[in-house]
Amino acid sequence: MNTPICDFVKKYNDSNFHRLHMPGHKGAPLLGFEQYDITEIKGADALYEANGIIKESEDNASSLFGCPTFYSTEGSSQCIRAMLYIAKLLGRNKILAGRNAHKAFITAAALLDLEVEWIFSNASYLSCEISKEGLEQEIIKHRPGAVYITSPDYLGGTSDINAISEICKKHKVLLLVDCAHGAYFKFLPESLFPVDLGADMCCASAHKTLPCLTGGAYLHIKDEALASYAKMALALFGSTSPSFLILQSLDKVNEYLSLGFKDKLSALILKAERMKKVLRSKGYTLYEAEPLKITLCTKAYGYTGIEFAEILRSKSIECEFADPDFTVLMIGITSNLDYLEKALLSITPLAPITVFPPKIEKPQRALSIRQAIMSKNKKAVINEAQGNALASLSLSCPPAVPILVCGEVISENAVKCFEYYGIEEIEIVSE
Repeated sequence: MNTPICDFVKKYNDSNFHRLHMPGHKGAPLLGFEQYDITEIKGADALYEANGIIKESEDNASSLFGCPTFYSTEGSSQCIRAMLYIAKLLGRNKILAGRNAHKAFITAAALLDLEVEWIFSNASYLSCEISKEGLEQEIIKHRPGAVYITSPDYLGGTSDINAISEICKKHKVLLLVDCAHGAYFKFLPESLFPVDLGADMCCASAHKTLPCLTGGAYLHIKDEALASYAKMALALFGSTSPSFLILQSLDKVNEYLSLGFKDKLSALILKAERMKKVLRSKGYTLYEAEPLKITLCTKAYGYTGIEFAEILRSKSIECEFADPDFTVLMIGITSNLDYLEKALLSITPLAPITVFPPKIEKPQRALSIRQAIMSKNKKAVINEAQGNALASLSLSCPPAVPILVCGEVISENAVKCFEYYGIEEIEIVSE
């Protein structure tokens, strides 16, 4: 598979043109990597009006994924906003969403003034179990224009997209999937790629699980009719100066995926499954996660997730995410699983910790998401915030999943949840 973006930039770099255009470094190695960093000069194409080398590269990606595929240099967040904008263009103003949605979904709902109804479950706030029957009941109750789910979620949990898409089609509802953590799903022995399973649109972050520079992501769309809106939707939220370094990495990933990646991935998964089996036999409790995540339920082993992450750090292992209950490790083709297994088996188990997170109760809504985010606000310590409406999202990334959503009332239960997860200060609506 050719790499038209990379080829153009290399040819331009070798041509010794005098760069009297952006960026300001002019290709000189002041920092060390500038020579391949260009802008939309003649011949380089433009991301949101692609008809040259970028279109050719996106067509390559489309052939690999089997559907119209478009690049983002601003991660899946840009793609999430684009999906919701397309839904709104089609008159789908009410979205039924799994409660474990990423903050990008929340802010997009505010920007687009969408009405959001939530699907709650008894799982961790990072997960949302959605049954076929339960979803149908929620669709009949709320009559949304689209259903939005996160699969895989931050812990690695996956939804039955086949079953969910059947219900959505039955009720003529769009299905949008945040598959940011599952860019490799198309290349599993049995595809879990959301579009293959019936989703109308999905995003996927190439930088999360494929060898792409941070920020590289895909917007995948089921058919050409919906795809006709893609560039306009991405341009609405994207920078007019997309990174050509990221575009080159997306371009090069196409070649990488076409050269035996599926076989390499299968071999990695087999090795990971063997390691997980060994870990369970040695006393570890593992969350049933998607193949490239190892999610440790550390309290059963005697540690909080945060304590466990510190132990791993002392062994030169940096985890993806840790909270009081879980430590999440993301593996890839280049991961040294032998070293990881040895390190994990060297940690001495302790008596199980039996303190568990408070159950997050369904909150009361005082304002819409947009009204809350656009309201005047003030900071408040969490133990003095009860009874007020949350103004903006008080969370970090990772995991960027809210405990409470903007406009919802901070209850006694919410205060306990914030405190459990170490959130000491939030912003509340002041007027």
